[in-house]
Amino acid sequence: MTNKIGEAVAGIRRIWKEEPSVGIILGSGLGDLVHEVAIEAEINYGDIPGFPVSTVEGHGGKLIMGSLSGKKVVVMSGRFHYYEGYSIQDTVFPVRVMKFLGIKTLMLSNAAGGVNRSFKVGDLMLIKDHISQFMPNPLIGKNDAALGPRFPDMSEPYNKKYMEVMSRVAVDNGIELRKGVYVGVTGPTFETRAEYDMIRILGGDAVGMSTVPEAIVAAHMGIPCLGMSVISDLSLGEEDIPITHEEVLAAVKKAGPKLSLLFKQFIAAI
Repeated sequence: MTNKIGEAVAGIRRIWKEEPSVGIILGSGLGDLVHEVAIEAEINYGDIPGFPVSTVEGHGGKLIMGSLSGKKVVVMSGRFHYYEGYSIQDTVFPVRVMKFLGIKTLMLSNAAGGVNRSFKVGDLMLIKDHISQFMPNPLIGKNDAALGPRFPDMSEPYNKKYMEVMSRVAVDNGIELRKGVYVGVTGPTFETRAEYDMIRILGGDAVGMSTVPEAIVAAHMGIPCLGMSVISDLSLGEEDIPITHEEVLAAVKKAGPKLSLLFKQFIAAI
């Protein structure tokens, strides 16, 4: 694994030799933040050794490198999902590469279905914890001690100090910020009514098809992590209407500028 990571890092270093302090993974329709980056280099995923290629509408498919809020950043404009047919280890490979590039902070974003009945479409949710039992664990298999321990602690997958900073940033900007538990599922189907009910009973506030494996690998490698969801659709019960990916992207597009503002100011504050 370390050899494969090294090849990817070397491929990136050939076009950008800076060391980023922050890694950012942008979810469906959340590419607005890229426009805020002072871009110094970019590379298509297909040109990075070992990288998969994003196949989902709303995911860019480029690694963006540059400066944001005075810090060097590396941004994934589009991520990889288990439901695309990749192994769960392939979906988290970029997190490992960003660690070896030098990041000290990982910021994750996603579009998520709202399960908490007090949520509304367009809300931003700070992820305080997650439930991972519905997705394959990316650490299954032989452990490489050079990457992290066999049994990593998951008592704080999302850094508490980062949550405090983001909460202050939201208050300073007059942006309502929800907090909740994110439930990761494989997709690609949206949930049935019974599944939404189950997730609610288990204590989930939002549900989505990403983020959890990335947060697990970040914990494995000792990278402090912050997670944010844009609530793109709701489960309200019997009055639920069918959900489409196009509707999800439209909802996320409206909330994108708020998320970009919070991410920019958070990076400046840490």
